[in-house]
Amino acid sequence: MARTTMRWTPGALASRPTGAHPGTRGHAVTARLGLAAAVLAALGVSVPAALADDDEGRRCTYTYSAWSACQPAGTQTRTVLSSSPRGCRGTPYVTRSCTYVPPAGTCASFTYSAWGSCQSNNTQTRTVTSSSPSGCTGGSPLLTQSCTYVPPSPTPSGTAFKVFGNNDLGMHCVDKSFAVFSILPPYNVVDAQVVALQSTGRPVVLNQSQVDVRYSAVADATGSVNSTSPGKSDFWQFVQQLYGVALPQGEGLEGMWMPADAPNQAGVTLVWDAALGLFKAPGIPIFPIDDAGKVNRYPLMRFTAYDKAGKALGSSDVVLPVSEETSCQNCHATGKVAAPTGARAWATDADLEAQSRRNVLILHNARTGTNLQAPVLCATCHYSPALDLTGSGASGQQTSHKTMSAVMHAYHSGKMAGLADSPVAVGGTVPAATSQSCYQCHPGATTQCLRGAMTAKLDCQNCHGNMAAVGGQVPLLTGGSIDGTNDGKSRRPWLDLPRCESCHASDAMTRTSVTNAPPLAADGLRFNNAFRNNDASASPILATNKRFAEEPGKLYRKSKGHGGLACEACHGSTHAIWSGNANDNVAATQLQGHSGTIGECSTCHKSAPTNGLNGPHGMHPVGSGWVSAHRSQAESNLAACRACHGANDRGTVLSRMFATRSLAGRTLTAGTAVGCYTCHDGPNP
Repeated sequence: MARTTMRWTPGALASRPTGAHPGTRGHAVTARLGLAAAVLAALGVSVPAALADDDEGRRCTYTYSAWSACQPAGTQTRTVLSSSPRGCRGTPYVTRSCTYVPPAGTCASFTYSAWGSCQSNNTQTRTVTSSSPSGCTGGSPLLTQSCTYVPPSPTPSGTAFKVFGNNDLGMHCVDKSFAVFSILPPYNVVDAQVVALQSTGRPVVLNQSQVDVRYSAVADATGSVNSTSPGKSDFWQFVQQLYGVALPQGEGLEGMWMPADAPNQAGVTLVWDAALGLFKAPGIPIFPIDDAGKVNRYPLMRFTAYDKAGKALGSSDVVLPVSEETSCQNCHATGKVAAPTGARAWATDADLEAQSRRNVLILHNARTGTNLQAPVLCATCHYSPALDLTGSGASGQQTSHKTMSAVMHAYHSGKMAGLADSPVAVGGTVPAATSQSCYQCHPGATTQCLRGAMTAKLDCQNCHGNMAAVGGQVPLLTGGSIDGTNDGKSRRPWLDLPRCESCHASDAMTRTSVTNAPPLAADGLRFNNAFRNNDASASPILATNKRFAEEPGKLYRKSKGHGGLACEACHGSTHAIWSGNANDNVAATQLQGHSGTIGECSTCHKSAPTNGLNGPHGMHPVGSGWVSAHRSQAESNLAACRACHGANDRGTVLSRMFATRSLAGRTLTAGTAVGCYTCHDGPNP
């Protein structure tokens, strides 16, 4: 039974059940005013005469209508339906205060699913996945647009199919919690290509008119599966405050879903990136927690190609690297160097990451005069190309503030005392992960996102330069910007980056010569650093020998090479050049039978060529067929052979075996540098 409370109103006293909602409709309220007056009199409260009358025949009992809707003035009313006994006196309770909630307005903005396929009537459609402001109705969503229908090309018949897929960056950082501030949302990007192998002739790279590519969750060798995201993060609790869009649980910022959360097939179907000419999954909202609640920062996802009738053609299992180890607590936790005890009233959260992030806001407000209140999107003021999904550039407050990269890298570059923030010297030792400056914030001492072929001898600074250089404190040299338009200016984050050709600038016969050249690696061919000695801007070197260069004006992750395949398709993701860790290596092993750079011609060629230098970077075919055919090549163009096998014909790092194999009665182990003397007595048998 509800407990009864007394309420004093001007000229009257009314009662209502505790907890009754102000807007409850259709109920009758009975006020026993005489009894109420007696209670108040006992408490010494002055009682109006109308209530003090103790004559049983004079006390009114009222029956009311339901309360009206709450008005903008913050009041609601009701009317007396009846009173008893006849001729009684009293003051009915017909007005009260309330909290006015404006009616839902018309929707002003929408988030959509991806556009559907262009139909034969030259139209394509999409659906609304969310709208704002919250609770709105109506509006004018754009659900249909014109398109040019292209009849589907027949899928090549009688062939096998290979799916190449790679995370574009080799690691995606994500905030552990979004309650205080956000640097990066869940947004994993995978690029994919589908190759149809032909029984004769060259393989064919397929497009969106021929196949669709979708992804599904798959277990790795340890049994870890990551198929869903809700419940693993508070992202969807704060996404509208931070990113200005209301999303249903499980949906990413560009309409991609985790497989178990997707409401339909479109949510796990890759889009066609016309600019790059490949399939793309933009922003899979994955977190580094598997479905058993265990941390797995290198989960697998299966990418499968389907023909237009829905038949599966081929697949590969691709790692979706993701880490929450983008931490501030090494310096900003209470009591640490950036939040010293006694300096201010620092945060006391039990969770160290939440504590350190609150301390960052406290420090930011104190030093810059801001009044930032959680949750905060850092990119609101500090432009980050990673969050500029339309590519429109800095706008609003961003135009009057430094970029996110500058305030993070350049500002903190002077605070790295005791940490490694310089390139590893030739023959030197890579510092422990815990002592590397980059891993204080980037993931991380445990994750170690820089992995793969180069990490045994190099660290981040060998390619990117130190933190001051990354933050753009020193203007770039001529040729330092990716497209030449930013030379002489501060480095543009996510764009003016090191290139493959900056270190891989030579072959064994044709060398790139630069002033103040960095030291050569132990192999004598590759530069140990991607920039010149004493270049504080760390401007990438442009090679004169373009054998290993990206496409002009493009980064490695956006370049293509042999047969129109993406560079990452054969070499692995940026920061994770094959071989990587166990899950990184799964895709390469599925594609060619072993880990490492895709170097087996049979990966794409059902009928592999046996002669010529038309492979990637001028490479000849590999395998027993080449053993029988290579003599004519060597006799006709020995200089071309020496580009990789060396001027002394004894092999170089460029002529290493990709895998252990038996050739002409000899077993050559993976990594063996092959030259003429491996099988012959020099170039003249």
